[in-house]
Amino acid sequence: MSVESGQERTYGNWRRPRTAGLGQLGLVGTVVLMVGIVVVILAVAIVGVIPAMVLLAGLGLGLSSLLVRDRHGRTGAQLITARIGWWRTRGHGSHLYRSGPLGQVPWGTFQIPGLAAASRLSEWRDGYDRPFALVSVPSVGHHTVVIAVQPDGASLVDQEQIDVWVARWGQWLASLGDEAGVVAAAVTVETAPDMGDRLRREVGERMDPHAPELARRVLEEIVASYPTGSATIKAWVALTVTGAYRGRRASGADIARDLATRLPGITQRLRGTGAGAARPLSAQEVCEIVRGAYDPQAARTIEEARAVGEVPKLRWVDSGPAAAEARWDSYAHDGAVSVTWAMTSAPRGEVHSDVLWQLLAPHRDVARKRVTLLYRVLDAGTAARVVEADKRNADFRVNSATRPSERSVKEQRSAWATAQEEARGAGLVDFGVLITATVEDRGGEGDLAQAAATVEALAATARLGIRRVYGSQDSAFLACLPLGFVLPRHLKVPDEVRRAL
Repeated sequence: MSVESGQERTYGNWRRPRTAGLGQLGLVGTVVLMVGIVVVILAVAIVGVIPAMVLLAGLGLGLSSLLVRDRHGRTGAQLITARIGWWRTRGHGSHLYRSGPLGQVPWGTFQIPGLAAASRLSEWRDGYDRPFALVSVPSVGHHTVVIAVQPDGASLVDQEQIDVWVARWGQWLASLGDEAGVVAAAVTVETAPDMGDRLRREVGERMDPHAPELARRVLEEIVASYPTGSATIKAWVALTVTGAYRGRRASGADIARDLATRLPGITQRLRGTGAGAARPLSAQEVCEIVRGAYDPQAARTIEEARAVGEVPKLRWVDSGPAAAEARWDSYAHDGAVSVTWAMTSAPRGEVHSDVLWQLLAPHRDVARKRVTLLYRVLDAGTAARVVEADKRNADFRVNSATRPSERSVKEQRSAWATAQEEARGAGLVDFGVLITATVEDRGGEGDLAQAAATVEALAATARLGIRRVYGSQDSAFLACLPLGFVLPRHLKVPDEVRRAL
């Protein structure tokens, strides 16, 4: 964080850690190069020059796939493996999903597909006797609690107050590193069309039957005209806790009892960040979020039912879609089509506190939009090791080059600044952004193309580099929901190896 003239604060100095390597190669590429050279030399001595030249050509082809990168920083090897994985998925028919009594799911329910198929949902009570839902994923031992927040917004708010909110938000993220077992946090902001049911209910309950006729007409006109073209904004914070902490693998009940005592303090600290009133969601509310995301028409039905005081009872096993199809660049589900983008680069340079304002705000060309900021929490010990290793790697890239590039020198200064801030007590988190746009299927490809172009333009205003999550649209759609799924933990290739490419 820096302060300009007039006390105008800017933010930045985020960077992607890189492993040490020769030239543009990472640690994996450097190891492959060294081992390959030794193998080629041995081949020359044992089997002759021609077989050694064949091995050398194969080595060069493999290294070129690690050297060639697109504008989003993905190597050729990553692009090839993504395409091969997609072909295998289509060949096995895993991209199609049919559930329900007439579907292919053997138990006859509308189970959530993909990574959440084996998840479980339970409900508990916290220290304030508030119900809270716990989403458990047994395959990775993660448990997530979802907190509903009501952000105050920055309109008509002094810049000094906004700066305080941003500072407290940073403190809240840093404090998660001291919370036992917390591995990730996510903030989801969803915009959707407003049907006006809540306004009609509020006005109907508060209207005086003896009010003047003119006042009644004005209120009725407001109720009839206000919902046209308006939108609702909802926000949630998801905290993911691992069961493998304190030297043992805790069960869901142990995690729930632990969270029950910590949730009051966590929600209380959230209020000071500008998040407004914070409360944990019940199991019913989590089911409604997931059901409405997969079927927008069901979201309208649920809202209409709540407007008349009826709460439709939903089960976790019936919150998924009846039919879904994962495509290479989109995801079709229950009469709607969604596209999800992932952040590939953070804004360069310094930005102001309102950099994401246009991306988060409702837009007329995107009826339903969901933006999720993902945070992977690092404890104090891990953060110290990460920043020191990053500083050493940055020094190695500069000192090993005869004429280091200006980018390498800048990365070195940034790594040193990060290490100094961490030594002064600042927290360290890995962060990313997922954006999902949903249109109803009856709108055709025109509406989807318009929504995609709008989202990409909004990301440009936020100075974010984004790309479609090709070949994994179904998993990215699920990760964009406020359920706390940490995608790197579900990959076959460890995240440490992917970072070293």
